[in-house]
Amino acid sequence: MNVLLVYAHPEPRSLNGALRDFTVSRLEQAGHAVQLSDLYAMRWKATLDADDNTAPQPGARFDPSADSMRAFEGGTQSADIAREQDKLRWADALILQFPLWWFSMPAILKGWVDRVYACGFAYGVGEHSDTHWGDRYGEGMLAGKRAMLVVTTGGWASHYAPRGINGPIDDLLFPIQHGILFYPGFEVLPPHVIYRSGKINEANFGEVREALGKRLDTLATTPPIPFRRQNAGDYRIPELTLRPELAPGESGFGIHAA
Repeated sequence: MNVLLVYAHPEPRSLNGALRDFTVSRLEQAGHAVQLSDLYAMRWKATLDADDNTAPQPGARFDPSADSMRAFEGGTQSADIAREQDKLRWADALILQFPLWWFSMPAILKGWVDRVYACGFAYGVGEHSDTHWGDRYGEGMLAGKRAMLVVTTGGWASHYAPRGINGPIDDLLFPIQHGILFYPGFEVLPPHVIYRSGKINEANFGEVREALGKRLDTLATTPPIPFRRQNAGDYRIPELTLRPELAPGESGFGIHAA
């Protein structure tokens, strides 16, 4: 497979840096082709703004979606955005690796999404009608590709358990997995979460590394999270609410997985 690893950590000598190097090595040894987008090393521009279109309309009010689509369709996107989109087209699988900072991804990685996920590329595609509400949530430009999160966090696994103080890890990652990945079409694999990252040292790093290695070895075969496809009949359109006979009486993130 062709694998794109998008990595967000500012210190190459960190645990994340070691895991990044291990991931690239393990995948290449298994015969996969790997491209790495090391966002801090690339000095990635994290803010979406009018400069992302190299041919702006003089005097026009900046509209993030409309400007994004004009630049994408007109071939006037900033070169760094176009390069990352080409990597996504090339990839069969995407890995997002990051530390969990304040219950989400680092700002630089969110900025990668904001800028690379242009209108017409990752959203704003497909017909909108009474039976089909855009190519998204299981459809879209990135359908047929796989994606997985590799996340480190300082807390214990119990802190992120169903009754843990931080909230269930699957709920915290839902906006990323269901929104950022499933929305444009990726098949999303269960995340690989490494807890108590500050307590990992040379003595137990081998165990951590091999646990990640096993997930990388099954990147092509691990069953994805069974998120419900938007246009497959489970949702009322155009309301986009789950049909009442499915998960009756329930609410929350969990109802969106079959």
